[in-house]
Amino acid sequence: MQDLLRVLVMPEPHAPMKWWGWGDPSRGEELPPHVLGFLRSELGVSAEPVPPVRLEDVVLPDAELPEGPRRTLEQAVGEAWVRDDRVTRVTHAAGKGYPDLVRLRAGQASPAPDAVVYPASAAEVRAVLEGCASDRIAVVPFGGGTSVVGGVEPLHDGMGAVISLDLARMGTLEGVDERSLTADFGPGMRGPAVEQALAARNLTLGHFPQSFEYATVGGWVATRSAGQASTGYGSIEKLVCGLRCVTPEGEIELSAIPATAAGPGMRQLLVGSEGVLGVITQATLEVCPQPQERRYEGWTFRSFEEGIEAFRTLEQRGVVPDVARLSDEHETSLSLALAGGDSLARRAGLGYMRVRGYGGGCIVVVGFEGERADTARRSALAGKLLRRAGGLALGSAPGRSWERGRYDGPYLRDALLGHGVMAETLETAHEWSRLLELRRAVCDAISGALDQRGTPGLVMCHVSHLYPSGASLYFTFLAPQERGTELEQWHAVKTAACDAIVRVGGTITHHHAIGRDHVPWMHNEIGELGIEALRSVKQRLDPAGIMNPGKLLPAEAPA
Repeated sequence: MQDLLRVLVMPEPHAPMKWWGWGDPSRGEELPPHVLGFLRSELGVSAEPVPPVRLEDVVLPDAELPEGPRRTLEQAVGEAWVRDDRVTRVTHAAGKGYPDLVRLRAGQASPAPDAVVYPASAAEVRAVLEGCASDRIAVVPFGGGTSVVGGVEPLHDGMGAVISLDLARMGTLEGVDERSLTADFGPGMRGPAVEQALAARNLTLGHFPQSFEYATVGGWVATRSAGQASTGYGSIEKLVCGLRCVTPEGEIELSAIPATAAGPGMRQLLVGSEGVLGVITQATLEVCPQPQERRYEGWTFRSFEEGIEAFRTLEQRGVVPDVARLSDEHETSLSLALAGGDSLARRAGLGYMRVRGYGGGCIVVVGFEGERADTARRSALAGKLLRRAGGLALGSAPGRSWERGRYDGPYLRDALLGHGVMAETLETAHEWSRLLELRRAVCDAISGALDQRGTPGLVMCHVSHLYPSGASLYFTFLAPQERGTELEQWHAVKTAACDAIVRVGGTITHHHAIGRDHVPWMHNEIGELGIEALRSVKQRLDPAGIMNPGKLLPAEAPA
């Protein structure tokens, strides 16, 4: 009770998420009867939900931060901002990946940080890192805690203790250059706060990942995030003009210049470094004028192959939507089944597609943002190419529906977990010439692994980001959980899928980063010499090895 009272009376930099799941603790997510019926018939799952354990029943290891290092941290940030109460430690014990949530719902919060430290400035970050390097305390930078690949798991990795370095107090818009269209952000600023602050100046960043409501600027930069509109606005690494990074060995400051030929790009080395080199304390990002109009439209194609070819044409002809999403046949079918309802408009829409020969096809959403005249022009040009490629226009209703629910996926996952459904995603990218081969290989690998464990499931795929040479693929799969061996089941499927990705030559991650989960495949991504080069940089910037252990880089083999 004392811990709870302490948390309630002390000011919180951010409203917390559910400790056991996603999002606003006051928001429930119940599966409607028709969805439960579908899941029972397709997956044989339970109709009665199993709630997570109570917070007071969570198994939490004892905090092991020695008194001397604790005093050092309190001197750095103030006594009030070094916390080790139950609520704070549990909410920083994991990210929001499937294995994280399985453990937390079952009441297992190990590993957990020995303390959570809240710096308010780059100077305080420097003091924290210096003290932790001296005392051999591992440091895990923490933004919104939204990692789905184990990126914020508080691993000791041989250190005496581990702290979570929560950057929520560094969450302000620090400056805007309206003539240059750049803005300086603190690393702890969440997506909604970013857009609200920029909207006051009639600007936008245009970065809207599914985790937008809780993810932070520092997290986006540290993980090379891609938003749902990144086909138009650009993913985060293209928006970074300058940044500041505090490492255990000092500070790196890269000014916001439009271009430079001064050797290899230090900026790009730090973008995507996942906190293993240092802590991003400021990011200067490109912004743009607020769009007068956001126009989202629905289309359908007879097959996934036909839709991919249409998207390739759009991209390579320079008629690029800001949002481009193509669901395969399985994802389209599931989406329609879960949407439910029996309205006249819905039946008429499905009947229209069947009559036109598009029954069982693939739904597309394309979005255009900007000035009204420009969105109308781009939409018309894209429409001609999509129609020529075999597409059937469905009007604005599918686009509006997608826009309304664009951040709902993680809430739905919580509800599915409650009913014993393994709901997981992974993503990759490849060239146009091998995209279909990659999709077949990964779908077959996931289905085969599930079948082998006696838990056949549903495997779906969609295209979400376009490039001149290729596109990304985003996979979702649902299956009944193996009660008691949920993590072993997940690991088997994840391994099969990732092995298939690297076998075909795709990237091991398109926008979810490496974290803990993808480390075994980093050798395939950049090669042994590339790994050694990154280790050399880490050794120079973090010689004590305190920064985010166990992430991004494979452990060195014993000498």
